[in-house]
Amino acid sequence: MPAPGVLVSDGQMPETPHAERLYLECQPRVVRYLTRLVGHADTARDLAQETFLHAARSPLPESEPGQRAWVFRIARNLGLNHLRDTAQHARMAPDLDGGTGPAQETTLLVREALAQLAPLDRDIFLLREAAGLSYAEIAEACAVTEDAVRSRLQRARQALRVLLHGTLATERARGVRFSGRNDE
Repeated sequence: MPAPGVLVSDGQMPETPHAERLYLECQPRVVRYLTRLVGHADTARDLAQETFLHAARSPLPESEPGQRAWVFRIARNLGLNHLRDTAQHARMAPDLDGGTGPAQETTLLVREALAQLAPLDRDIFLLREAAGLSYAEIAEACAVTEDAVRSRLQRARQALRVLLHGTLATERARGVRFSGRNDE
């Protein structure tokens, strides 16, 4: 077993119980969050790998709840850097998996609506809805207060409702169900 902080040959986090647990717990959520943020699944997987490489090179925060927020802060920073570097911050590029029809159209409309949100509002929304972080974890990852998270999340949800009102009504008429989450 490698010493803590040493990368294993496949580029994943070192095989310590805490690092392995953190990787197993967070990796799918990090990929999902980054996919929504950057708009490309392959890029998101690369950024997720880079996230865990950065995490492996740094000492883990002491508190267990803070560890997850810390990983998402790394992922968020890498994702924002990627968007800035590729000049895609203003628009989110579609990642179409060969699908066609109404579902694909809805996906594009949702991505366009997300791209219209203020960057921090979009990040907070995606950290909550795509990654499933708690308000406290989002506050830590984005360096804002929990009250700011609640306020920005509410603002983002209202903006998305307005932007997607026609789309949601059309999809509901077709019998598509949208599921929501209970807020904390």
